[in-house]
Order: sequence, then C-alpha cells, then structure tokens
Amino acid sequence: MTSTAEPLDPVRHASTRRDVILAEAISCFAQWGYEGTSLNDIAAGVGMRRPSLLHHFASKEILYQEVFERLLSDWFQRVESAARSTGNGWDKVHSVLSAGFDFFADNPDYVRLVRRAAIDGGSHLAIDLAGVLRPMFDRASDYFESEMAAGRLRRHDPRQLMITGYGALLSYFSDAAFLEGLLDVDPFAPPSIEQRRDHVLALFAAALLPG
Repeated sequence: MTSTAEPLDPVRHASTRRDVILAEAISCFAQWGYEGTSLNDIAAGVGMRRPSLLHHFASKEILYQEVFERLLSDWFQRVESAARSTGNGWDKVHSVLSAGFDFFADNPDYVRLVRRAAIDGGSHLAIDLAGVLRPMFDRASDYFESEMAAGRLRRHDPRQLMITGYGALLSYFSDAAFLEGLLDVDPFAPPSIEQRRDHVLALFAAALLPG
C-alpha cells in the first residue's frame, strides 16, 4: 500500500523543534531563573534528551540569549507599530502604553524574565540588556521633552516619567502572585486585566493632558 503522508520537511521540523524548546525555556527561566534552570529541565519539558537539545542550542547561555533576542524583537515590533500608527501628544502615548500593556498581558513570562535580568544586571547575557533598550528609552524621553515644550503634554521630568511607566506596567505582571493574595482576585482574569489597563491609562492621562 502506498503511503499518502506528506514527507517531512527537515528545515521546517528543525524550526518547529527550536520554537518548542524556546517556549519551554522561557517558562523555565521565568519560573526558576538562570541559575535554577538546567538544560536537563528544559529537555525533559519538551520530551527530549539533553544531547538532542544541544543539537539545537550549544549551551544554556546561548539558549538564554536567544530567549531574550526573541523577547526584544517581539517587544520592539509591537511598540514601533503602535508608535507609527498615531500622531502626536497624548494619542501616541496612549497607543504605546496600550501596546506595551497588552504585550505584557499576552506574555507574562517575559515580564518575569526582564525583572530577573534587571535584578542580576544581565550577568548571564552576552548582550547588555540596558544598552539594547537605551536607544528606545532615550528616544521616548526626547519625544516627551519635545511634546512638553510644544504644550501638547504637561511638564514632567521625561526620564522619571519613563521609569514610572516601567514600574506601572511591569510590576503588575511580575508580582501577580502577591497581588492575588492582597486583592483576593486573579490578576490575570480578563476583568482584572481590563481594570488595571484602564487605570494605568487614566493615571497617565491625568498626569499628562494639559488642564
């Protein structure tokens, strides 16, 4: 009997396996950190042996770096798209804040990864996380400065504003377990996410929209 099964595409299969490994690595690194995660843990999570995993990623550090490269690529794409979609003033801020919040809501493991990397200074990365993010930080600060000077946004220290935004967006998702005990609600439930999103946007609108 002749088989009608579609032949396996080795390139596509390898790509799929890499994606599966990366997804498991994101989960493990977010939960246990770099030091607390072994390649054996990740291999077991995807149902393969360590030598097979090493065929795709030669070391834990290389795998960890690729996790962050994917994170940063996804983040830049989401934020840049939001920034290009609107004009100036509060409309652009609203769009970028919304995109950032929605990205973190969709990828809470990414938030925990970034927080862990920020605490340990990115010592396990071959790239400087702060250095990679610095151009975006500076560009956003310059945008705030120019819009404040034009009178379209209320005057604040742009860099302090950026740090406040960083904390407002990331801490909710990284500290979800603590918040659940504090509020007696699931922080990731859709009504909770919507409430938090609306609050963050309203808070920044009150701070930035001219009176």
